[in-house]
Amino acid sequence: MSGGILVINGPNLNLLGQREPSLYGTQSLAEINRELESMAAAAGIRVDFFQSNHEGELVDRIQQARDNFEVIIINAAALSHYSIAIHDVLRAVNIPVIEVHLSNIYAREEFRHQSLISPVAVGGIFGFGALSYRLAFLAACEIIRK
Repeated sequence: MSGGILVINGPNLNLLGQREPSLYGTQSLAEINRELESMAAAAGIRVDFFQSNHEGELVDRIQQARDNFEVIIINAAALSHYSIAIHDVLRAVNIPVIEVHLSNIYAREEFRHQSLISPVAVGGIFGFGALSYRLAFLAACEIIRK
């Protein structure tokens, strides 16, 4: 295994900073990624990023992560709530998963209260905006160190 952290973002996260900033914040995904790159450089850990609005592309990228990454951080966005395919591939690759959401999914619409990612994740961080990614990155570093 060549190590490192893979950060995966699902549908509409490419619109961060523009889409409902009162709910999702004003930082763009590129800005969040740059923060994580800085953290990775300071920690001496490789980090790669992938975003797609297409479920199959996310599944393909997760399959490619096998034997290449030690931890996956994923914000599958709306797909968190209904994608059995993402649930299954995360289980299949056998890589520790940290689930991230910018908003508190449990304080929103009822259909968002269930996540199909959570049962295959080692943990989840939600409701802290862009800070959720940084906290997940710190948790991923701890997993790698252990």
